[in-house]
Amino acid sequence: MTAETAAGTDGTAAAGKVPLLTSETPLAQAYDTALLDLDGVVYRGADAVPHAASALREAETKGMRRAYVTNNASRTPEAVAEHLNQLGVPAHPNEVVTSAQAAARMAHACVGDGGRVLVIGGEGLLTAVKELGLKPVPSADDVPDVVVQGYSPDVGWKDLAEAAYAVRAGVPWIATNTDMTVPTSRGIAPGNGTLVAAVRAASGVIPQVAGKPELPLHRESILRSGASRPLIVGDRLDTDIEGAVRGHTDSLLVLTGVTTVRELLAAPPDRRPNYIAEDLRGLLTVHVAPTRDGVSFTLGRTSAAVVSGQVILHAHGDRIDAVRVMCAAVWAHDGEADASEALASLA
Repeated sequence: MTAETAAGTDGTAAAGKVPLLTSETPLAQAYDTALLDLDGVVYRGADAVPHAASALREAETKGMRRAYVTNNASRTPEAVAEHLNQLGVPAHPNEVVTSAQAAARMAHACVGDGGRVLVIGGEGLLTAVKELGLKPVPSADDVPDVVVQGYSPDVGWKDLAEAAYAVRAGVPWIATNTDMTVPTSRGIAPGNGTLVAAVRAASGVIPQVAGKPELPLHRESILRSGASRPLIVGDRLDTDIEGAVRGHTDSLLVLTGVTTVRELLAAPPDRRPNYIAEDLRGLLTVHVAPTRDGVSFTLGRTSAAVVSGQVILHAHGDRIDAVRVMCAAVWAHDGEADASEALASLA
């Protein structure tokens, strides 16, 4: 496998602005482990994302292991794996890595074996804390050594008050994640970030954070999966891809979740993926970075350029090739270009 950035006319990366890579072998062979986000990548609500299950099975035959990496701290790995299997997606509990596990490891590093942890959250967080030999306590009156807070639909005012009492008293505070929203069967609901914000408002303290895009969950995933050449796979620029950039790990963005092509084009440098695919079948293919000739970026018979602030697209191939060349062209211009007409031609 060779991986090199999309080259400029002098054979170098376009001022470091275009991180798209070439992989001469399928990604499932070039990387040993896929660190997979769940919602928007593997499933959407109650249903598996089309082609996800079959792509992951085929990737396994090519030698790629998998770790399902989620900011959601409410469920145990066993519950997550059971849900995936019900959707036809291959999964074992030891392949699931949660922000609860990452937060528990942070807590253990802070207080050591037997440390008293005020747990604000669900069964997934409680289990992760116990797994590392920490002692959960229910109240600030129990003199906790650390507060660990994660999402659960059952968290209420009394729980947030206990956290605030402890944090105001100077107890270290760890949040599993600060996602402001969480998807439910009825739509978008307040996430752990809103609950964390309530404790922050009451205490005046900013917590340490375990989940994406922060690095503790990234490290936990690599530790538990044993990955030596990991590939982060996600659908969100602000968690999955930003976390990959922070961790200096290659990434694949799939367009099956929340990120639109328009948002991808406008991504700042710290949220730009190395590979782009329509869905998880992108793990099974080679990837070729667009080449640059002057202001134009070309991939096969498809090319794009930014001229007078406008994206000019000549698309004669797959939609994903058009997305890749547009990204290369726009990112080389610091993400500042009007792509409205080009995007309309892809609809």
